[in-house]
Amino acid sequence: MPTFGRSMREHWLLDPDVTYLNHGTVGAPPRRVLQKQQALRDEMERQPSRFVLRELNGEQPMPWRLESRYREAIAQIAPFLGVRADDLVFVPNVTTGLNAVLRSVPLGPPDEVLISDLAYGAIALAAQVVTRDRGATLRTVEMPFPLRDSGDVVDAFVRALTSRTKLVVVDHITAQTALVLPVAAIAAECRARGVLVLVDGAHAPGSIAVDIAAIGADWYAANLHKWAHAPRSCGILWSRPEHQATLHHPVVSWGSGRGFHAEFEHNATCDPTSYLAAPEGVALLREWDYEAVLAYTHGLAVEAGHVLSNRWETTLDVPNDMRGAMITVPLPLDAGTTAGDATRLRLSLLVDERIEVQVHAWRGRLWARVSAQLYNDRSDIVRLGDAVWASVRAGSIAPA
Repeated sequence: MPTFGRSMREHWLLDPDVTYLNHGTVGAPPRRVLQKQQALRDEMERQPSRFVLRELNGEQPMPWRLESRYREAIAQIAPFLGVRADDLVFVPNVTTGLNAVLRSVPLGPPDEVLISDLAYGAIALAAQVVTRDRGATLRTVEMPFPLRDSGDVVDAFVRALTSRTKLVVVDHITAQTALVLPVAAIAAECRARGVLVLVDGAHAPGSIAVDIAAIGADWYAANLHKWAHAPRSCGILWSRPEHQATLHHPVVSWGSGRGFHAEFEHNATCDPTSYLAAPEGVALLREWDYEAVLAYTHGLAVEAGHVLSNRWETTLDVPNDMRGAMITVPLPLDAGTTAGDATRLRLSLLVDERIEVQVHAWRGRLWARVSAQLYNDRSDIVRLGDAVWASVRAGSIAPA
């Protein structure tokens, strides 16, 4: 078993001179996964037509294979997510998966789609466009903050439901606050009222244990290229069987109208190797002992919250059951309050201190979202804490 922390850097191509605390944004595939992807590319280029036209989705005869490459890869991913392979397809990213669902659900006056104010910006925009075009209404629930416990989130969603609510879109782990939301409890409340539920699991697989089927949602979309170590771009879309016949890819292509798998697997030409290499990332997590991986990343995120809030003399209120492998910590008020302040600080940390970390403005102050990956350790957290504190005290990030 490897020793987690700085020694794990050897498994990644990351610049050794940069303190990388932003794994959650676009991921970083380990070397072995990238090598697997390149081997697949090499194989594809030796016989492109055979690989893409026959083996990839099984649309043309291939007597030398029992199963298409897509279905073979999905069969290895499905147990990791707690689902049947038949109910799962690849998508380039979670945004594509959620767009597919939003555009497939029949909406019109007087239907309502419900999201929270913590919804990822691209998804909120997609919901806005779809509801506007269909004559439906988009409503946004303001999440209580600070939270006493996860029950506050459930209560906020329940209070917002009306007889017109057709669909609820909820994050499993929010991009800004890094909170793990109680999606199973929210789904149960919605289903009891006949409301459909779509879960945005962008940050979940690989950062927390995920059992999609047990959540009780109608659809679940997620990225594998963040915490599950797949190459970019690689996501999944899961659907309950009763919705699959009416679920359509947002790009109309050869598989249109021919069933769930064909819709998403007989599509426009692309490089499929990120999907086909995804099982290698899951295999690595298992070889490193997935439970130990989760324990380390969760523990380091919790430690980061304590270290940074103490260093910056701020208060961190995060219920224990809502923590994963990321933590979002408030910066000192002197750091600024606007998106412009956040951009300046983020750039200053990267250029001057060689620290890559997500910094954003939210509710009148700046926040740092720290990703705790296997190659990180406490020294990375301390370095970030000292760098921000020094910048704030020196006034080097004061508004322009």
